[in-house]
Amino acid sequence: MARLRRKACVALFLFTLFIFGSLMGLRTLKPTDGFSDLAPGLELLPILGGRMSREATASPVEARPQGGNTKAVLSNSGPEGTIFYDVHIFYYTWYGSPHMDGKYIHWDHILVPHWDPKVASSYPRGKHMPPEDIASSFYPELNSYSSRDPDVLESHMEQIGASAAGVLVLSWYPPGLADDNGEPAEDLVPAVLDAAYRHSLKVAFQIQPYRGRNDQTLHDNIKYIIDRYGDHGAFYKFTSSTGKSLPLFYIYDSYLTPPESWSEFLTPTGSHSVRGSPYDSMFIALIVEERHKHDILAGGFDGMYTYFASNGFSFGSSHQNWKAIKAFCDGNNLLFIPSVGPGYIDTSIRPWNNHNTRNRVNGRYYETALQAALNVRPEIVTITSFNEWHEGTQIERAMPKKTVTRVYLDYQPHGPEHYLELTRRWAEQFNKEKQQWLM
Repeated sequence: MARLRRKACVALFLFTLFIFGSLMGLRTLKPTDGFSDLAPGLELLPILGGRMSREATASPVEARPQGGNTKAVLSNSGPEGTIFYDVHIFYYTWYGSPHMDGKYIHWDHILVPHWDPKVASSYPRGKHMPPEDIASSFYPELNSYSSRDPDVLESHMEQIGASAAGVLVLSWYPPGLADDNGEPAEDLVPAVLDAAYRHSLKVAFQIQPYRGRNDQTLHDNIKYIIDRYGDHGAFYKFTSSTGKSLPLFYIYDSYLTPPESWSEFLTPTGSHSVRGSPYDSMFIALIVEERHKHDILAGGFDGMYTYFASNGFSFGSSHQNWKAIKAFCDGNNLLFIPSVGPGYIDTSIRPWNNHNTRNRVNGRYYETALQAALNVRPEIVTITSFNEWHEGTQIERAMPKKTVTRVYLDYQPHGPEHYLELTRRWAEQFNKEKQQWLM
């Protein structure tokens, strides 16, 4: 009996030691610890040319600015009183509600069929029926809102300020144009600029692909935007280490136009070059496949960004490739702007795409992405996104919600501000480290 008691005591001691060691190990986990199971592949690439849900970027090549010095700190209404202009966040104004717009827009997004009819036949078709059933796996704290609602716009600027991101990157279509599921919203730009200005934020533009977009129409778009909004106090300009200040444009799906055409617009010898003109700007292209980096250089762009929040979805969005992309950019005097997101889930609009879902892991996935971005010492980091609800990349406040037919995801056990708070923490860390890089 005594021997059995000794064995029991030894077993209890070893079990207690195991539990204690496990708890200590969990406490020491860092955001840099990998997620090898979060990057299953590139199965969505066939639809990139059609724009995933949406539908739907210096000076002459010889004298491009060497990097940049944004030093973007100023007082703001955020809780810590600072924002950073080297943290950019993608922003969408395509949402509508009956109260403001006479109908729901985008919250009622269609279920996009798979491109393979055999696969498509296994999944439901139709569209969402707001407000109980919206085209998102999460539910906004502001409900199925309208982007035209001044109170919503004000809340969004407050939230972005709280996150410390200093530049919102507005998804933009020319006047009269929109994605396949939306309505034209270019007339909202002045309200966005004014609201951003009230919160000491800046606004850059992500020009979306539209029917007929090419180097010449983009030239017209740049002229329109700069003529119309370039003097606004909230219009963002990138300041290089040489002190030159230029507007900065992100060009989504830039690979749809061949580099030979872009070079007519973006190189000094092009037939309608913008270089050296009043419309000269920093143009940032989207890198999806590895070969795109050479096309981006040949086309005369000033840098590249990755946009997608799904690690492993594309070459550009795979964290493991960022070091090599950054080295290529450094060697060719280009900006590399990695894009990070809190997670990814778009099965509310693409029910067949669950293999590209990336679980948020209560913020761990986001912190891993942010650390991967900081590891390559970029000039700018972009956040995908503030409010792309269809793809589940939003950091906007969300709330728990259950209906008769659906249970929405939420940020619990954390509160609705969790991802705003994480963004601020990492923005502050980014700028703290950046000061050391520049020394």
